[in-house]
Amino acid sequence: MTAKLFQTLTPAAAPAPHKSPPPAQPSDTIFYPETDGEPLPDGEMQAPLYQEIVTTLAAHFRDQPNTRVNGNTMMYYEEGNPRRHISPDCYVAFDVDVGLIEEHNTYRIWAIGKPPDFVLEIASVSTASNDVGGKRELYRSLGVGEYWRYDSTGGDFYGEPLVGEYLADGRYQRFELRRDLDGAIRGYSPALGLDLCWVDSRLRFYNPVTEVWLRNFTETVDLLETTEAAHQAAVARIAELEAELRRRNASG
Repeated sequence: MTAKLFQTLTPAAAPAPHKSPPPAQPSDTIFYPETDGEPLPDGEMQAPLYQEIVTTLAAHFRDQPNTRVNGNTMMYYEEGNPRRHISPDCYVAFDVDVGLIEEHNTYRIWAIGKPPDFVLEIASVSTASNDVGGKRELYRSLGVGEYWRYDSTGGDFYGEPLVGEYLADGRYQRFELRRDLDGAIRGYSPALGLDLCWVDSRLRFYNPVTEVWLRNFTETVDLLETTEAAHQAAVARIAELEAELRRRNASG
């Protein structure tokens, strides 16, 4: 009886007060890290290749306004969700606000208004399967117009040295590649206006309009040193001729 009376007189537990979900956090207050804190995958293999490719293309497009060339950059593709990111080995974006990219030190697709026009990945033991799988699908869904893959080994990781694809009707279609007599494999990138060429394990770029190979940093330095040496030799020769002329005038 006592137990029943206690149950009757004890009030039922009050329902928990309703809590509204917290207001959405403004996108500009969300922290988007400039790095994921992880080193470049297979850096000893990839870093020299990545540096050569990015610096070569950056030098080529340096005078083209509203153009950004970079690589290993945190690229965010879902506003408000910093977990949604990817870092292309190399990207080229035309007609973009370069200052905004530099201000954020990241590439935020919703802020820029478009994905890069060109993306290239470099094959390595730990990245190859993702490059041809998940990354490829993500770039397709984001609307990246051209996606290229370069395997310095000649095919150990991708099964082929060079692959270029372009977006058509929401799907990636392959660019036609050809093999030159010297064994080089090349394909034309309409986005860059350049041929991409796999030559003896290197990825080189050729301008079909000027019919000139783009120089990498080392080749540019070598050219400058050769030019400077030739200039100094010419200056010394002119000084010799002037001295000889003065001697002749003095003796005459």
